Amino acid sequence: MATVPNIKTVTYEEWLRMPEVSDATEEVVNGEIRITPAPECSHGEIVDNVLREIASQVDRRLVKVAVAQFGLIIRRSPLSVRVPDLAVFERSTIAVQDGYVRSAPQLIVEVFSLSQTREDMEEKVADYASLGVPEVWVISPKERTVEVLYLSDGRLRPVQVLRDGILTPKHFPQVKVDIAAIWPE
Repeated sequence: MATVPNIKTVTYEEWLRMPEVSDATEEVVNGEIRITPAPECSHGEIVDNVLREIASQVDRRLVKVAVAQFGLIIRRSPLSVRVPDLAVFERSTIAVQDGYVRSAPQLIVEVFSLSQTREDMEEKVADYASLGVPEVWVISPKERTVEVLYLSDGRLRPVQVLRDGILTPKHFPQVKVDIAAIWPE
């Protein structure tokens, strides 16, 4: 993953005082700031399609569907903050501190970007597991697959890789996402 090099790592308190970055995604992993370019068009279209599918099937008073416009605090020391492509929360479980989410969503959806490696995604998924995220969908536009992972014994483990069919989140069984509907036209 192409990132801007850092001279040093940052603490939670230092990071809170930093200006926001525009036109890029900023994450912090073990105190190291990682800035990546904005995702390519198809990446955004896939996220939008999944968002539309899920948001149309949940009660928005009880469920929050959030896209990559928020920081998810994994841990304060060493600081790790992730920016999921899409996260689905039961509203009653959301904890916010200093303007950032500090609680695990019930579902995270990640879409591989051109700048990401498999190792980058595995590192991100491990962070989600450490926070206690029970389910992650990893979408590969190149392979046109969705890998479904469930939390088990402290790790997010793959349970299936799908090319077609219907996705149903464990915590939101009323939601049905047709895999064919997530791909750009």
